[in-house]
Amino acid sequence: MALLPTFTTFVSVCVYLGKAFAYDNSYYDNVAIYWGQNSYGATSSNTAYYQRPISFYCQDDAIDALPVAFVDTFFGTGGLPVLNLANTCNPTDNATFPGTDLADCSALAADIEYCQSQGKIVTISLGGAGGGVGFTSDAEAQTFAQTIWNLFLGGKSNTRPFGSAVLDGIDLDIEGGGSTGYAAFVTEIRSLASGASKPYYITGAPQCPFPDANLGSVIDQVGFDAIYVQFYNNACGLQNYGIVSDWNFGVWDMWARQTSPNANVKIYIGAPASSTAAGSGYISISNLSTIAVQMRRSFPSFGGVMLWDASQAYANNRYDLAIKQALSAAGSTGFTYPPCSAAAYVSGQVYTAGETASYEGYIWEAAYWTNSVPSSGSWSAISACAGSSTQPSPTTSTSATTSARTASTTSSSASKTTATSSTASPTTTATGTCSGVAAWQSGVAYTAGDEVTYTGYLWTAKYWTENDVPGGSAGDWTNDGAC
Repeated sequence: MALLPTFTTFVSVCVYLGKAFAYDNSYYDNVAIYWGQNSYGATSSNTAYYQRPISFYCQDDAIDALPVAFVDTFFGTGGLPVLNLANTCNPTDNATFPGTDLADCSALAADIEYCQSQGKIVTISLGGAGGGVGFTSDAEAQTFAQTIWNLFLGGKSNTRPFGSAVLDGIDLDIEGGGSTGYAAFVTEIRSLASGASKPYYITGAPQCPFPDANLGSVIDQVGFDAIYVQFYNNACGLQNYGIVSDWNFGVWDMWARQTSPNANVKIYIGAPASSTAAGSGYISISNLSTIAVQMRRSFPSFGGVMLWDASQAYANNRYDLAIKQALSAAGSTGFTYPPCSAAAYVSGQVYTAGETASYEGYIWEAAYWTNSVPSSGSWSAISACAGSSTQPSPTTSTSATTSARTASTTSSSASKTTATSSTASPTTTATGTCSGVAAWQSGVAYTAGDEVTYTGYLWTAKYWTENDVPGGSAGDWTNDGAC
């Protein structure tokens, strides 16, 4: 997520008033959306969709959590942090507290309290893609936690940027500066919040590559309530959903269930709210809805969707409202484990791209040729599962599959529903579906799952391949049958 330039245009419009419900972190249909950076305004001159006051985005039930972005400098002039909310409040266009660069945004107190009265939680997000963040020691981090507590949460100070408004927690969007001190920071916030009259939430927004370079060790040490994984601007982003070796929501679910100090932590799909909100990862709302609902039905740690950001979502035909409706239709509570319908993993057996196996409470899909134990790398966990696995046939290594990759995406790879560990000969009588599939081309790089037609047959790449003819000696392709 980027810290964007300051804008001075303010526009207000009327919206409808919806019914408020109290925030519940255990739900599966929560939508978190960042507010504060006027992301749309950084890419467009159409002021009609520039960022409005935060209360504007709280007048219906589409959004449940609003991280306010960002405190982008931890130790500014006078030792206090710097808060920059782009066109709404910033240290250049607004008054600052004497001897500091901390903007006085107390005019937003009523807006924040309105959002809270509507059942939303409003948190303060620290970091962003730019700015000066980080600690040199645990002691420095603990002191800074006390500062944040006094400025934004349940403490007291004469320099509270939001005046009387008491925020609901902190969000760590740490994209540089390392991990030193953050576990101590979270621990101190938890200590200060113990026994408080209201709950305080701690969330983080790591990049999707696992483990995250800055927060990876932190989330292993201290409990977070939710993790807003940024599935964009990386190869593991939403644009590569369907490519087994890239999409890794299953890895995050395993972390949540097996490693996180908080067994009830929720994992969110972080998504760009429009094509101009990120460098890569934006997908249509229909595709995002399909993927999110599939993850909700496949993994018990799923908590909802995070969007960057509010201004982009509203400009993009209320992208936020559409994903909320899709998630709510799938059910806000309750999780039923899918059955372990794939054959049990067999030690030492060769599996090829697209084949599946049940192993230790998950259904795994092979990313390419492998005879290794299912884990991240050559395998991808595509669903949690429960119950007994089917036993593999002694005469074939074909695996039943319940691939979660059913969403239509812009990727050239296609979801395969069955696969075999041996390449069928060109004389097979099986019938493939070749309509709309491009012919194989020399010099084109193909990845696992990509389909082509060649010599009248449908072929699927087992793994990355270039210049290896389908059916050739390299064995890079699976023959799916005559067209």
